[in-house]
Amino acid sequence: MNVPVAYFSMEIAIDPLLPTYSGGLGVLAGDTIRAAADLSIPMVAVTLLHRKGYVKQSIGAQGEQLESPEDWIPERHLELCAPIVDVPIGERLVRVRAWKRREVGVTGHGVPILFLDTDVAENHEADRRITDSLYGGDLEWRARQELVLGVAGVRILRALGYPSSMIHHMNEGHAAFLLLELIPADWATAGEADVVSVRHRCVFTTHTPVAAGHDVFSLDILERTLSPEYMRKARPLLENGSLNMTKLAMKFSGTVNAVSRKHMDVTKSMFPESEVLAITNGVHAARWVASPFARLFDTYIPGWRARSEQLRQATCIPVEDIQQAHKEARESLLHMLQERYGMPFGGSGIVIGFARRSTEYKRPLLLFRDLNRLKHIAELFGPINILFSGKAHPRDDWGKHLIREIHEVANISGDLLRIAFLPNYEVELAASIVSGVDLWLNTPRAPLEASGTSGMKCALNGIPSLSVADGWWLEGGIQGVTGWVVRSSLNGGGMPAIDQDNADADALYHQLEHHVLPCFYNSPNQWAEVMRNAIALNGSFFNTHRMVEQYRVLAYERYK
Repeated sequence: MNVPVAYFSMEIAIDPLLPTYSGGLGVLAGDTIRAAADLSIPMVAVTLLHRKGYVKQSIGAQGEQLESPEDWIPERHLELCAPIVDVPIGERLVRVRAWKRREVGVTGHGVPILFLDTDVAENHEADRRITDSLYGGDLEWRARQELVLGVAGVRILRALGYPSSMIHHMNEGHAAFLLLELIPADWATAGEADVVSVRHRCVFTTHTPVAAGHDVFSLDILERTLSPEYMRKARPLLENGSLNMTKLAMKFSGTVNAVSRKHMDVTKSMFPESEVLAITNGVHAARWVASPFARLFDTYIPGWRARSEQLRQATCIPVEDIQQAHKEARESLLHMLQERYGMPFGGSGIVIGFARRSTEYKRPLLLFRDLNRLKHIAELFGPINILFSGKAHPRDDWGKHLIREIHEVANISGDLLRIAFLPNYEVELAASIVSGVDLWLNTPRAPLEASGTSGMKCALNGIPSLSVADGWWLEGGIQGVTGWVVRSSLNGGGMPAIDQDNADADALYHQLEHHVLPCFYNSPNQWAEVMRNAIALNGSFFNTHRMVEQYRVLAYERYK
C-alpha cells in the first residue's frame, strides 16, 4: 500500500523503560506497531508522553494497593523532533512538541512513534502538565489530553510533511477530536462528498462493550475546552447536551471495527446506526514467545518471526520437545519469583496464572467462590498454585478491594492451595508469567470481555486456557483441544450478577475437577497435545500479523 497510516492511541507499550501504558490497550498498540514494521506497512504512531507514567504499584501490609508516579527521563530514550505546533485549549494557545522513537521490524522497515508533550517552557504551568499522567485527573483534564492527542497529533504530522490524504486510525475514542481538525467548518450543511472524503481517510477501533467505558463530555466542559471554531463543528453532534466520543468517531469513519466477533454483536446492539466489522485482536508472536520456545520454533518452523501463520506447523513438533521447552520456561518463572520476590512458590503441582487489570467484571475471586470445594479438588489431585498480578486504577475502589481480598484468601488457603500476588504488573513481568505458568485462567462476566489478549500470549508458549466463553475464547477455545471452556447456562444471559457468578463458578469447578486436573496430573502426554494445539491452532491465528493484514485489506485499502 502507498498511503501512509497514522495510528493514534492514548497509550503505547513499546519498551519496558517507557511506562507510557496502563495495560491491554497499550500493549495491543505496541504489538500492532511491531507487526506493521514486520509487514512493511507505511505507518506512523501518535501517542502522549506521560512523563509520570500510569501508576507504580506496591502492596501494603494489609494487602492494600499503594501508588506512586513512575517518573522517567525522555531524553534518555527518545529523539526530540523540530516542529512545535499550537493548539487552542480553552482561552490559551498550548504549544505541543513531539519526541520520536523508531520501531524496526524483521524486514528492516521502521515505524516512527511520536510522543506528544506539552511540557514546553512557553506554556502556562497548568498546560505544561496536561500530558504528564495517563488516565489521571478529572473529565475536563481528560478532554484536554484528548484534544492534544487528536488535534496536535494531526498538526504535528502535517508539520513533519505527512500528506493530508493519509489514513487516520483511532485506537479507541480518545483521539476522536482529530475529526474536528479534518471535517469542514460547515460540515452539517456541506455536500455529502465533503463528509465522505473524511470518512474514507478515517478508521475507528472500539474496545469497550459497556456504555460507561465510552468518553462523554458535557457541554460546559466542551465550551471551556474547545475553540469557537471547534465548538461550531461539535455543536450539531451533541446529544442531550453532551458529546459522545465513540459516536463522533463512528460518524466520520469509513471503517468501524470491534475486536472480536462477539464484541461486534455487542457493539451493533449499542450503536445500531453504525456498520461494524469484526477484526479480532492478536499479539506479536516474536515479542511474547519465550526463549526456549523461540529456539524450538527456529528449529522446526524457520521463518515464523516474519510470518506468524507458519506456527500452524507446530503440529510437526514432537510433544517431548514442547514439554522440555515449557519446563525451561516454568523453571525460569519460578527462579524469578524467588530472586525478585523471595517466593519459593509452586515447586510442585499445577501453576495457574491470572494477571490482568484488577476490576470487578474480570472476577478474580470467582475461583474462590466456594473455597472449601476448591480445597477438596486440590485434595483429590494435588497442590494448586495460583499466581495473581494486576493493577487497579487509582480511582477504582472495588478493584483495590479485590486485591485485598486475594491477600486475605491467601492467608487462610492452606498448604494445598498456594496463592501469591505479584505487585507492579508490567510487560517484563507479564512475559515471564504468560510463558511460565501451566494454565491460564480467565473469568470475565460475559459479555463484558471485548476480546482479551493474555490468553493469546500464553497460547504462543503452549499454555492452554481455562476461560469463560467470551471475547476471543469464543473463537479460539475448543474444549479439550486448545484448552477448556467455562460455559454455564447463564453465560451472558442477562441474569442478575450473583446468579451468573454462582453458575459460572460451578462450571469452573466442574472443568477443574473432571477435565483440567485429571489431564494435568494423570495424562501428561494428552496435556502436551493440548499445548501443541494451543500453538498450532491459536498461536498461528490470534497474532498481530494476521490482524494488521486484516486492517490493511478491510480498512486501510478499503477505498483505494
